[in-house]
Amino acid sequence: MEFPCHFDLKSFRKVLLAWWSENQRDYPWRRTRDPYAIAVAEVLLHRTRADQVVPTYREFLKKYPSVSQLAKASIKELRTLIYPLGLHWRVDLLYDMAQELHLKFRDLIPTRREDLESLPGVSHYIATAIRCFAFGYPDALLDTNTVRICGRLLGISVTDGSRRSEKFRKLLEALVDTKNPREFNYALLDHGALICRSRNPLCNECSVKQHCCYGRRKLRR
Repeated sequence: MEFPCHFDLKSFRKVLLAWWSENQRDYPWRRTRDPYAIAVAEVLLHRTRADQVVPTYREFLKKYPSVSQLAKASIKELRTLIYPLGLHWRVDLLYDMAQELHLKFRDLIPTRREDLESLPGVSHYIATAIRCFAFGYPDALLDTNTVRICGRLLGISVTDGSRRSEKFRKLLEALVDTKNPREFNYALLDHGALICRSRNPLCNECSVKQHCCYGRRKLRR
């Protein structure tokens, strides 16, 4: 995938990672490379604020520290633990995911995207997150936030369907720093949460504004 001639990909990655080294958000699932712990976190984080997930995540791993122990849990036990987060449908998904991992993968989290996506509750995004954050694959994370950043950087219109777009998938794959994919994807997520927000982005405070079509236009006004 080719970028516009004005876009310096190497410089963008360097500046974004430098910003992140000083501004990264700290969550317990970011301190591990255990694929099971990361899989649990990603399911719990779906459509839920990260700060809200932290206590439930810690209690969950304390009670079910491995796939084999989760596979032995009952629906009732999981419901009691997870209900405070809302989105109660995740109870069945976590239970079914553990059963599949136990029966088909011998309690191991697979690395192949196709295998991950075959698991209940594991979307393309969650599979990508597990592969990147646990196994270090340079996969691109496509969600509303990363697509928004990509669109603003390159001056491309973003719609509700862009996160399912092949065009944006290829652009984000090309953006990923293949030497530091884990750090890069966390940096992109944190930048979207803290600076490149959906409403009222902080362009004046943005470290990568010199690379951004949206930022340059806004600051010229």
